[in-house]
Amino acid sequence: MTRQPSFYIPHGGGPCFFMPDPQGNWTSMAEFLRSLPARLPEPPKAILVVSGHWETEGFAFTGAETPALLFDYYGFPQHTYELRFDAPGAPDLASEAARLLREAGFAAGLDSQRGYDHGVFVPLKVSWPEAEVPVVEMSLDRSLDPALHLAAGKALAPLRDQGVLILGSGMSFHNMRGYGNPASTAPSQTFDAWLTAAATSDAEARAAALARWAEAPAGRFSHPREEHLLPLMVAAGASDEAGEKVYSDLVLGTAISAFQFN
Repeated sequence: MTRQPSFYIPHGGGPCFFMPDPQGNWTSMAEFLRSLPARLPEPPKAILVVSGHWETEGFAFTGAETPALLFDYYGFPQHTYELRFDAPGAPDLASEAARLLREAGFAAGLDSQRGYDHGVFVPLKVSWPEAEVPVVEMSLDRSLDPALHLAAGKALAPLRDQGVLILGSGMSFHNMRGYGNPASTAPSQTFDAWLTAAATSDAEARAAALARWAEAPAGRFSHPREEHLLPLMVAAGASDEAGEKVYSDLVLGTAISAFQFN
C-alpha cells in the first residue's frame, strides 16, 4: 500500500462553501479543497482528521460506526443545518490510532458518541462529496502544547503506510476580529511568511520552530488562541520530510495557507 501524505488544510468559516458567496471570498479555498483527492498517490483507505473544534483531556477519537454531524456554528441560514455528510466511521482505525498514542505514552481513548464537527464535515464535503471514504476525527489535547501535538503526530505516522490520510483541519490565521480588517493584512502576511519557512524546513528544524510558534512575528496576533493552528503540529509531526506550501491566498484580507508533508 502506497504511503499517504499528511496535510494541514483550512476549513473555512462555518458552512461558508455551501452559501452564496458573491464576493468570491471562499472560491480559491474551495478549489483547493476539491483538488485534494487528485494530490494523493491513490484513494485513501480512510481519513484521520484532527479538528481545531474538539478538545479533550488527553486525545480522543470518534469510535462510532456512523457518526452524526455536529452543527457547531451559529447564526447561519437554516439550510446549512440540513447538510448531509454520511461518511462511515472507522472504529478499527480509531482503536489503532489510540493504541499507537498510548504506546507512545499519551492518554488516548475512543468516544462512541461524538459526531463530526464542522472542522471535519465542511471541508470533507467539498473534497469528497460522495462521502465514500471512512473518517475518524481526532481531538486536540486540552493542554494545547505544541510539542505534545508534534510528538503525537510522530506516533501516528505508521498509519500513513496503511493507506490512511492524516488531515490537520484549522486555519493558519484565526483572529476572528482580524478578518475583514485591512490592518490585519500585513501582520497576517508576516506570520504566514514565518509559518511557511518553518513548515517547509527539514523535520528537526520544523519541530523546533513550531514548538515555539508563539514567539514568531505576529504569532499571537494571528492566533490569540492556538486551537486552529495545532492541527498543523499533528500533520507535520507525522512526516520526516520537509513540507510544501500547496495553497495560499488572501481570504477576508488575511493570509491563509495549506501545507503538504510527504
